[in-house]
Amino acid sequence: MPFTRRATKFALYFVVLIGAGIGARAHDPGISTAQGQMRGDVFELSTGFAPADAEQLLSSSARTSGNWTQKEFEAAHEQLATVASQLWELRAGGAVLVPRESRVELAAGDALNFHLVYPRPAGGFTLRALKLGLLPLGHREFVIIVDERGAIMARKLLSAKDNALDVEAAAGGAAGDTVGAAAESAPPAFFGFVKLGIGHIWMGFDHLLFLFALLVVCRSFRSSVGIITCFTLAHSLTLALATLDIVNLPSRFVEPAIAASIVFVGAENLACRGAEPRGRWALTFIFGLIHGFGFASVLRELGVGRGGQGVAMPLFTFNLGVEIGQIAIAAAVLPIVWRLRRDELFLRRGVPTLSVVVALAGLYWFLERTVFA
Repeated sequence: MPFTRRATKFALYFVVLIGAGIGARAHDPGISTAQGQMRGDVFELSTGFAPADAEQLLSSSARTSGNWTQKEFEAAHEQLATVASQLWELRAGGAVLVPRESRVELAAGDALNFHLVYPRPAGGFTLRALKLGLLPLGHREFVIIVDERGAIMARKLLSAKDNALDVEAAAGGAAGDTVGAAAESAPPAFFGFVKLGIGHIWMGFDHLLFLFALLVVCRSFRSSVGIITCFTLAHSLTLALATLDIVNLPSRFVEPAIAASIVFVGAENLACRGAEPRGRWALTFIFGLIHGFGFASVLRELGVGRGGQGVAMPLFTFNLGVEIGQIAIAAAVLPIVWRLRRDELFLRRGVPTLSVVVALAGLYWFLERTVFA
């Protein structure tokens, strides 16, 4: 009995911890993107930030409520223009190149885009992100550099601890024919995308809560494996289709649908009074398809598949990271859930209580993404 009480508390703490994501954004990968391209005698670099991330680059007095209106953008434009020239350090031949021009634009979805134009480096150069340390812990910035033909010269997933990207020039490359040998020689950020996938599932509180709600009523190892397999196959399928731009759904539909799936599973668990619903594997697969579109939004925000960049490596490694993170969570939670389910009191009271918490969290996210969006 002591174990049951401790384990029940653990399960409740786990759900409450996931629900704490309600206070923040349940689906905020903390990702920004930058793309540089050689054009004639200049090097153009564009950097995009989500509204909440862009705010961190400004003084507290200039920050908005999280949604940038045109009026707020104009009021903060002077500070934003100053930030633009301080985002990056471009060093070539031992010297720091100063941008010839910079501008800031308010894009669709309140995103802020910073555009810098540098003199074209005569050879290899190093690009360093100077502001990553000001952004929330764990923020990543995906940088891709292409030549005039759109061929990849270099790419890397940057963080506050590793904020520099080296771009090499081809042997004998001059200012007019610099070609990125790094496209062939540089590591393709394999582990960066794996870590991104792991971090996304661990910080994706809505995905975690959905998975927990599915597993808390599983009666056996076999049914648990079946549920996890269905979820994995489904979200892997739509992740691939969306990343390859074969099938796409707008996030304004996907995010509420993910929240609705949590409400439905919580309510079904409650209606079944702790028993495993029949046909749960089919429901898991259907809802897993929707969650896959949510995962794909991360790679789309990173620009994977655009600008001539390869899709296979980011798609495979990101999904691998998601699966590693998912398995790690399941391995930690499932043994406790199985032990708990041996206790009749947990089935009668524990599962319904957890199911109510799950459904309420899903309802909150649903309203946040629809009525209060």
